[in-house]
Amino acid sequence: MTLDRAAQTVYTMWLREMIRFSRSKSRIIGALATPLFFLVILGTGFSSAFQVRGGGTFDKGYLAPGLIGMSVLFASLMGGVSIIWDREFGFLKEILIAPVSRFFVSLGKAIGGVTTAMIQGILIMIIAWLIGIHYVSFWGVLAGIAVMFISGIGFIGLGIAIASKIESHEGFQMVMSFLTMPLVLLSGAFFPISNLPAWLKILVYLNPLTYGVEALRYCLLGNSTIPVWQSIIVLVIFSIAMITLGGKLFGKMRA
Repeated sequence: MTLDRAAQTVYTMWLREMIRFSRSKSRIIGALATPLFFLVILGTGFSSAFQVRGGGTFDKGYLAPGLIGMSVLFASLMGGVSIIWDREFGFLKEILIAPVSRFFVSLGKAIGGVTTAMIQGILIMIIAWLIGIHYVSFWGVLAGIAVMFISGIGFIGLGIAIASKIESHEGFQMVMSFLTMPLVLLSGAFFPISNLPAWLKILVYLNPLTYGVEALRYCLLGNSTIPVWQSIIVLVIFSIAMITLGGKLFGKMRA
């Protein structure tokens, strides 16, 4: 397969995901509603009900990186559902018998999915800024967008791997429900991870979303519990592993 054909395959699958996303207004609204609800209502509730150690009130800006990470997680994992839709409508069969590499097909789907995830994450970032959350710098915001891309690639690779093994929407939704809430709750999105019990710290540090949230927190707010270089290394390793796994399982899938 030539480089030009590989690039064309990736671009075609990316464009298809973009067109599908632009036509799904309810998907966009639903993806933004949950993080916005947490940011406005939960953040306000925490600010009025709790005091941080050493005095002062809870800063709802602390929640912003976690909610951006949660939005990217949801959008990336759900990107795998497009494979199930394509299987049901017969499009997947046409793609799998075409003279193109299945890996580049899955790569195009992954880039398309992570683009939609980044759009949603950036929208949450903008909304948080509009309601009064301050970021450390413009360059920090750009670095945060790069972190969204890296973590999004990893989670959409995981979504593609799962969708390649599951044939029904119901089964996929059940697995997603099983994965998403533990990943979010164990990521430090809502609470600091520095003073957790030892057994809980183990689960938190095994969670790839933790490193995405911590890297975003450093880029946007200027502080994090985990050194940012360590978070980036873990995210890169996770993303390479998941996109490779997703590509291999997609390549073995039957239409």
